[in-house]
Amino acid sequence: MKTRNQIILTLLACIAGLTAPAQTLPLDSVLVRVASNPALQAYDAKISAQDAYATGAKSFDAPKISAGQYQTPYQINPNGGSFMIQAEQMFTNPAKLRAKQDYMKGMSKVTAEDKNYQKSQLIAQAKQYYYERVVLEKKLALLENTKGLLEYMLKDANIRLIYGKEKLPNIYKAKAELFALDNTREQLNNEISQRNIMLNTLMNRDKQTVFLVDTGIVLKDYEGVITDTATLAYQRSDIKGISRSIELQQMNAQVEYSKRKPDFGIQAAHMISYGGFPNQYILMASVTIPIVPWASKEYKANLKGIRYEVEELQQRRSDMLNQAQGQLSGLRANIGSKKRQLKNFDLNIIPALQNGYKTALLAYDQNTGDLPSVLDGIKGLQTARMEALDRLQELLTLQVAYEREYEKH
Repeated sequence: MKTRNQIILTLLACIAGLTAPAQTLPLDSVLVRVASNPALQAYDAKISAQDAYATGAKSFDAPKISAGQYQTPYQINPNGGSFMIQAEQMFTNPAKLRAKQDYMKGMSKVTAEDKNYQKSQLIAQAKQYYYERVVLEKKLALLENTKGLLEYMLKDANIRLIYGKEKLPNIYKAKAELFALDNTREQLNNEISQRNIMLNTLMNRDKQTVFLVDTGIVLKDYEGVITDTATLAYQRSDIKGISRSIELQQMNAQVEYSKRKPDFGIQAAHMISYGGFPNQYILMASVTIPIVPWASKEYKANLKGIRYEVEELQQRRSDMLNQAQGQLSGLRANIGSKKRQLKNFDLNIIPALQNGYKTALLAYDQNTGDLPSVLDGIKGLQTARMEALDRLQELLTLQVAYEREYEKH
């Protein structure tokens, strides 16, 4: 009995799971979940590693301890020389350690901007897939509306056929139009499924999880926006990444410049003398002289090379700003064009086709028209509405491209 009850409960749970409505995810919720993408988590790990490396940048070199015979004759029982214990420690110049630590800390700042840039790319992908799915849902709804019209016309035509007021070829044509919608519906459902998988992948969750989207669309007025280089340099993570790289090279120059500074060392030794001689000791300090010509050649060459590296980064940043301004100007012009096309569909093309369809339907009801004219009107209206949705998708794609270029989330 207990096993039977468990089976019943399991079946009920499965049925409840199957009948549970799919969760609706607004675009904002999708974008928040993109932060769990493994690509971004990898950047977090790298940043943590670089910060961890920086904590050890101020460490001194390990001390050196040695012991052994010192100036001892080759005799079994020597009466000269000594046994020596010695310790040495070099102290790196504090300025060198600070410069090294600042440089290593700066590396994680560059990586952080790389992460922000990658995040903006993932967000743009998520927006693109989300908008594509929204438009596909609208196309599917339009398809259902067309199906309803065709089913109504087919039903009416079958009644007319009984009384000899309709031709059989026209009925077959209506059926063919109705069956053709099945292929279109199958294609739309497949594309919706693909976008569902892509969005789940970006959100780093089970790829087969089914969810609904918010079909409300907000069109932004980007065509009238004017952006300057200062705003772009502040917004774009890749440009900020180059600025961080320039700062990092400047820190690297400080590391090279600090090589001009001397390091210090201390050496201490205790000697236990043989043959009754007094014990001795050594206590010495040392200093490096890095400004001599044969030692200074390397860091001077490195400083010169770093100056060229900074110049290259500055030119690349200027080029990116110039390219971004050009891209944004082109996108704004294209967005304006697509909006005008959509407006023409809404105000002129679709209303005209609707009037044409209504006129053909009215003539058919009054037995002064034929079924093919009505079917052509339905097909033409559906084609125009589908084209309008295609223009809407193109407009949304341009909007996503603008936000990707401007890094506006």
